[in-house]
Amino acid sequence: MFKRFLKPETRYARRMARIARFERPITGAGGRLMAWANMLFVDHGVFRMAYLNRHRVGRGELWRSAQPGPHQLARFRREGVRTIVTLRGGREHGSWPLQREACERHGLKLVEFVLRSREAPDRATVLAARDVFASIEYPAVMHCKSGADRAGLAAALYLIIHEGRPVREAMGQLSARYGHFRFAKTGILDAFFARYLVEGESRGLDFLTWVETVYDPEALKRDFRPGFWSDLVVDRVIQRE
Repeated sequence: MFKRFLKPETRYARRMARIARFERPITGAGGRLMAWANMLFVDHGVFRMAYLNRHRVGRGELWRSAQPGPHQLARFRREGVRTIVTLRGGREHGSWPLQREACERHGLKLVEFVLRSREAPDRATVLAARDVFASIEYPAVMHCKSGADRAGLAAALYLIIHEGRPVREAMGQLSARYGHFRFAKTGILDAFFARYLVEGESRGLDFLTWVETVYDPEALKRDFRPGFWSDLVVDRVIQRE
């Protein structure tokens, strides 16, 4: 919490140092202990040991979840999962080298597809989702940190783009059932799909055509206003990424 009071350049330097530390392969008992301690207590993995927020998406062989630990990845492989898609951008926690190591050990393909939970989705990312869903090997599990926001965005895109489901139906992937807060900054994801209903569906445009020809991320960002109390809970109390 106190890092919020540090100068931006200090926060950046510390973050880069953490990324450099966890980009390296885990070596020795001390390095392994540090990675596990960071995953459990800094990255809040202790809560995910009890509840992974894992749910099947649509009718295909795809699941969404929070950040899995090594033993959970091993269970996924025993269940037949072939691909892990991480939606997290940061590599600053022990979760990253532990996940990378576990995927290599169990023969899981690890794919990075970075999404943001508090920004208007950009066109390139939305269009890239089509290629990701078409190219990965199923069964697959895609995850963010908590399985609520970025996993919800990815799940909604999967249903719309890969399974051809209606946008109104896919928007259900962003709900309190999964821990998503629509009135916090993360609600910009709900606003993104709602804008399609107004600007695209009402004019007979399919979703990707709207994204390519009409959608304006900057306008969405200007128009969206998060609720103060919801945002306080998500960013300060829960400390979501």
